[in-house]
This record gives sequence, structure tokens and C-alpha cells, in this order.
Amino acid sequence: MRSPFTGGDAVFLTETRKAVFRKEEFEYTYIYYKCVDTEETFTTTQMDVVNTSQIYNAYRIRHGVPFPDEIKDIRSRYELSASKMSKILGFGDNQYRLYENGEMPSLANGRVLKAIQSPRTFETFVDAAKGVLSDEEYQKIKKRLEDYESRSFMDGILCSLIYGDQGRNKYNGYAMLSLSRLKNVILFFIEKFNGVFVTQMNKLLFYTDFLSYRENGQALTGLKFKAIQYGPVPDRWDKVYALLDDINQIEVEVKNGYIGNKLVSDISCDLSCFTNEQMEVLEKVYNAFKNDNAASISRKSHDELAWIDNNGLHAYIDFKYAFFLKGI
Repeated sequence: MRSPFTGGDAVFLTETRKAVFRKEEFEYTYIYYKCVDTEETFTTTQMDVVNTSQIYNAYRIRHGVPFPDEIKDIRSRYELSASKMSKILGFGDNQYRLYENGEMPSLANGRVLKAIQSPRTFETFVDAAKGVLSDEEYQKIKKRLEDYESRSFMDGILCSLIYGDQGRNKYNGYAMLSLSRLKNVILFFIEKFNGVFVTQMNKLLFYTDFLSYRENGQALTGLKFKAIQYGPVPDRWDKVYALLDDINQIEVEVKNGYIGNKLVSDISCDLSCFTNEQMEVLEKVYNAFKNDNAASISRKSHDELAWIDNNGLHAYIDFKYAFFLKGI
């Protein structure tokens, strides 16, 4: 990085800070640059986004306020517009859209948004708002609620098997626990590499999530990671690859007669489930490691502070280590 003050070198630094938001104090990792010549400090726009995101993440978790992607997902599952959601919930005309775009809800509205993640609870709001809906709209929403509830039970079981019972936190990079997004991240790399060995995929997922957190303030897959002998790996990685539909493992003979498990699929990645920022992360990870095999990417992961500090501890890796990535 070049210093905006002198055009000379600038060094990347981090420090633990505390910030006050809505009269509450939150601790976070502040990231910034320091000019080597003048010792003046500065941040980029992207750094400001990540610094602020860490504070907002902590506030949402403390008070159970849904994240913007969850707020958007609620209405998407029922195929409703943001303005229609505002009417049903009694918000201002544009309020739901503002919450989707990142505006922090009041605690009262945040609790409403949290509650309507349950189809049964949302149904009570729909019934109460029947007077502002046409009969056709009302019947369509009721049908969608019925269809969603019939699917959500099995999805919930699968989600629990893969993610466990914890919600968003500092050990999964505050990512949305989305089986669809997780599956498509894996499919992205399978398609790019024409099949990916399990060990290699474990490292690609690590770099994807930690890079995403470093650049955007949230991880991508929702997985937690541990540092084992062979590098950082997703928790429950065996269940991840075994339980997701359309992802298969085949045995492939590698060097010296060894057999490796390779992940393959007959379907393509659905890129529509990613934002532009998430696509940039995926492409950066692919380009950084497209010439690596399972052994070489594993060696690189052993240079990461996330692995060095946590190896053998059997604990989840805090995503604060994202700010010290060396491999990408």
C-alpha cells in the first residue's frame, strides 16, 4: 500500500479497540494503515466498512437483530416485495427495504423481524394485515406459508447436522447459515478445478471464509474451522460433503498408488446466490490457488497464524485471524 501523504510505503496494522454504538460498548479489531515516513494513520473505504461491520455484527448478536441477508431471505421465501412486507408488519413504506440494505432496525422492529423468521409467527401478522391485502394476495401468502413449513422441518435437521446448534458468531464469521450458499461455494470450486480433492477443498473453504471476513466483514459459508495437524479444516467437514445433495465423492488414484477422495458434481454452480462482493472473493481465492494441489495448499495454510496459534487446541478459530492471512 502506498501512503496518500508521501507516496511512500504504508504498513498494515491492527489493534483491539472499543466503540460505543447506541450507548453500548463493543470490542472489535480495528484495521488501518500507517505511513512509514510520517507515521500518520489512515484507512480505506473498504477498511471503514469492515471496521463498522464488526461493531454492527456484535450489536445484532447481542440483541438478536437479524442481519440484512436474513431480512431479505424472509420475504424472498414468501415471494413478497419489500413494500408489501412493510405493509404487513406495519412499518413505514420503505422501511423494510432500508433494513435489507443495512440500516439498523430499532430493537422493537428488530424483535419483530426475528420473530417472523418462524412461519407460524409471520402468519399471525398476515392474518392481522388481511385488511390491507387483496383476497388473492392473502390466499397466495397462506399457500406459500404452508409450502414453506412443509419443507423447513427437513431443512432444519440437515442444517443442524452440518452447522450444529449455534447461530452466527465470531467463530463462523457472522455468516448466514445457508445450505444453498454453502453448496454453491463448493460447486464453484468443483466446476473451476474439474473436481476437488477433499483436503484441497477444506483449505479453499478456509481461505474463502477468512478472506471474505477480511474484506467484507462477514464470512461466506457459515462453517466453523479448527486447526488440526494437516492445517485448518471446517468443523464437521465429513458431514458437509456427505449430506449436501448433488455433491459426490469418488476414489481417485494419485501418486505412489495412494487413493484420494475427490469431490465431483453433475450440476453447475448457481452464481445468482452470490453478491458481487462475494463473487470477487471466490474469484480471488481461485486465482490465488489455481496452480496448487492438496499438498501445496496445505503447506501454505501451515504458515497462517490462524493455524499456528490454534494447532492442537481443539478449539474453533476466531475470525480475527482473517486480518493476518498470508496466503492471499
